[in-house]
Amino acid sequence: MSVMRWDPFKNISALQDRINRLFEDAFPRSAEDEEGLAVCAWRPAVDIYETEEGVVVQVDLPGVRKEDVSVEVKNNLLVIQGLRQVETPVNEDRYFRRERSCGSFQRSFALRDTVAPESIKASFKNGVLTVLVPRPEEEKPKKISVSID
Repeated sequence: MSVMRWDPFKNISALQDRINRLFEDAFPRSAEDEEGLAVCAWRPAVDIYETEEGVVVQVDLPGVRKEDVSVEVKNNLLVIQGLRQVETPVNEDRYFRRERSCGSFQRSFALRDTVAPESIKASFKNGVLTVLVPRPEEEKPKKISVSID
């Protein structure tokens, strides 16, 4: 009997293809333009990473005013939504190329732990929204004295 070496990454590309097909079936793109995205529907780019203080979410929002962005926590879900206004109204027949998206957007992220919404901090600087979701406070062990009768 021959010994076969186990390769944990052997089927990773097939798994990735299956996951991509699953998302494409669940969230089909519209065919309104050559890129498959509607002209005024967009998803801002997001980076999520962990620090000692907690989880940081950074969202690229160029051209979006601070007043047009909201950050909410609902049912342990961080929801970032807003609106990018059209800067200069131009007739469609005057465009040579239009790649910058406008309109409303929404991104939602499930939080690992229950966090008090008032402890979440957000700042907006140079077109980047930074949201800090602090680590939840660890429950301190509670000593219970037992009386013996």
